[in-house]
Amino acid sequence: QVQLVESGGGLVQAGGSLRLSCAASGRTFSSYAVGWFRQAPGKDREFVAAISGNGVRTSYADSVKGRFTISRDNGKNTVYLQMNALKSEDTAVYVCAATATSWYFMSPEGLRYYDYWGQGTQVTVSS
Repeated sequence: QVQLVESGGGLVQAGGSLRLSCAASGRTFSSYAVGWFRQAPGKDREFVAAISGNGVRTSYADSVKGRFTISRDNGKNTVYLQMNALKSEDTAVYVCAATATSWYFMSPEGLRYYDYWGQGTQVTVSS
């Protein structure tokens, strides 16, 4: 069982930066791939980025490539999402999720692969 808690959201002007954190419980956190997803009002939840358990593999949505960076510190049981050059269209609730499925047997952008979900943190980008 893994419990996930997000933090770091807030209000920022367009062009600014935020760093989100996803803190996990459990002693085998390095066994879990973690993804970040977001959901804007009236829209479906969409994939943002994901990272493998050992941090070697990453995947990004085209809309955030070059602006967002996902990383993890397994010693602190935490995954980070550094968001730079934020745009108004990045406004959403950001949620992290974890899966024990091997990176090589899943599609990181697929919601159905993730077993554990956090409650989310709001990111609002003002233009």
